[in-house]
Amino acid sequence: MKQAQPYLVGIAGGSGSGKTSFLRELMNHYTPEEVALVSQDNYYHPKEKQIADDQGILNFDLPTSIDRQHFHDDMMKLISGETIEKLEYNFNNPEWKPETVLVNPAPVIIMEGLFVFHYHEIRHQLNYMVYLDVHHDERLKRRIDRDGKERGFPEDQVRYQWFNHVRPAEEKYLDPYMSLCDLIVDNNEHYREGLVSLVNTINKHLNRV
Repeated sequence: MKQAQPYLVGIAGGSGSGKTSFLRELMNHYTPEEVALVSQDNYYHPKEKQIADDQGILNFDLPTSIDRQHFHDDMMKLISGETIEKLEYNFNNPEWKPETVLVNPAPVIIMEGLFVFHYHEIRHQLNYMVYLDVHHDERLKRRIDRDGKERGFPEDQVRYQWFNHVRPAEEKYLDPYMSLCDLIVDNNEHYREGLVSLVNTINKHLNRV
């Protein structure tokens, strides 16, 4: 008997939109045998392959910053029933020892990251598209707080990257796809309503309802 095609969900949102928390809570509803998660963050090219701006600052917010081919290949492996293995990305933090991420095939596959809609070979495979929406002023506040506490970045560095790298990339490679999405999750205060909606959608596919 031929195995059913997995249900592919794409989840994207700008920096500071709450994707990490949203995904963590979403995955708590399921076992690894039910839902597989592939994060774009684990496919960054090494620093030496990143493009620098005119000030010599590396720009990690371009589609070319990601190993696009590997990202797509791993998605296709999962679709065909293969297990994938990837070293997690440590955000160039020498004190963070990356671990190996093992992802097994599942009836539902989630592809998440800034460029999952922009990469046409990914987007055309998706059955359901989710956009996490938070006003950019609020997201900047969250990023300053997060990058200061978790990554030790000074505020002026965060602001430079935000206005020169982050926002231009979002406006060009993310925002244009918002109108194509099946679900827009308002996370200016809390994503609870959007999370319930997505869980219901996935549950229907898993015949949980």
